[in-house]
Amino acid sequence: VQLQASGGGLVQAGGSLRLSCAASGRTFGSYAMGWFRQAPGKEREFVGGISWDSRLIYYADSVKGRFTIGRDNAKNMVYLQMNSLKPEDTAVYYCAASRVSWPRRDPGEYDYWGQGTQVTVSS
Repeated sequence: VQLQASGGGLVQAGGSLRLSCAASGRTFGSYAMGWFRQAPGKEREFVGGISWDSRLIYYADSVKGRFTIGRDNAKNMVYLQMNSLKPEDTAVYYCAASRVSWPRRDPGEYDYWGQGTQVTVSS
């Protein structure tokens, strides 16, 4: 599976962005997908994850109620809608795929990673 994240950019606090992750591979529909982020000098952290069938969706407490994950298996796409953005959301955002069909919070549980897209939120 190859992953390509896009949609990052510069936005003012309170604004919105929608990240997309395009996946290649016929088995995409069976994988759980996760979004992670990494700010300078910090470890990569879990943002949210979605099971292969979209029935299980988890979020980090820091983004719950502001971010929404969705997927379209027919299009091999995963999305991260980010609303009410805060300066502390500034980071490089990565999408990841796990052969396990339900989402995990540990980045070590993911098998494939996209290249990352920069999100910068100005105050």
